[in-house]
Amino acid sequence: MYERLVLVWMALAVAVWILLSQVTAPYGRHVRQGWGTPLNARMAWMVMELPSLLIPLYGLLWGRPEGLAAFFLGLWVFHYAYRSLLFPFLIRARKDVPFSVVGMALVFNLANSGFNTYSLLFVKDYASSWTSDPRFLLGVCLFLSGFVMHVVSDARLRALRREGEGSYRIPQGWLFRWVSCPNYFGEILEWTGWALATWSLAGISFALWTCANLVPRALSHHRWYRQHFPDYPADRKALIPVIGP
Repeated sequence: MYERLVLVWMALAVAVWILLSQVTAPYGRHVRQGWGTPLNARMAWMVMELPSLLIPLYGLLWGRPEGLAAFFLGLWVFHYAYRSLLFPFLIRARKDVPFSVVGMALVFNLANSGFNTYSLLFVKDYASSWTSDPRFLLGVCLFLSGFVMHVVSDARLRALRREGEGSYRIPQGWLFRWVSCPNYFGEILEWTGWALATWSLAGISFALWTCANLVPRALSHHRWYRQHFPDYPADRKALIPVIGP
């Protein structure tokens, strides 16, 4: 039953990927009317992300995980402590987030964190030898590298805007030399690493959902930059250095 639910969840991710390739999610620079009551951006981000912290944290503290299951839950909690408790107070967002976006993100985070926590507590059973497996080693390296890439890129973007300022500027330096959205590239690497290290169906589903959400958004950002800045670097790619639009 569990595996069937995750497979359905993955099929839904593919459908969402197709949808978001046609309709840009209405928040941030792409916000527009008609998507529900606007909510304060900081509060919206905290509400959206908190389930992804609290559910795995509950599993870590009271689910009695052993060995690598506890390690993986710790990695997850580390990421989402940043995303739900620190990131909302770092952002310099002037635009509110529509209620519909918050609601959809909340449903996603409840399901996604639930599937992955359940997998680690009740489905997967890692032998101690897994720590020397190339999939584990490469996966953890990708997870940590992607996290650093994501956090540093976000910090670079924040540095371009003063509190309350509504204008955008062309990001320069760091990985922005090669791509428009290294923060999204970092997140994709991070959760691809998670899928590899945990070697689980739930992990693969999260990597797929991450791509379904962030690949179309990176392409939308890239088009937006080109439309609003005539001097935008012509050789800069949207998401992956050298490859793609």
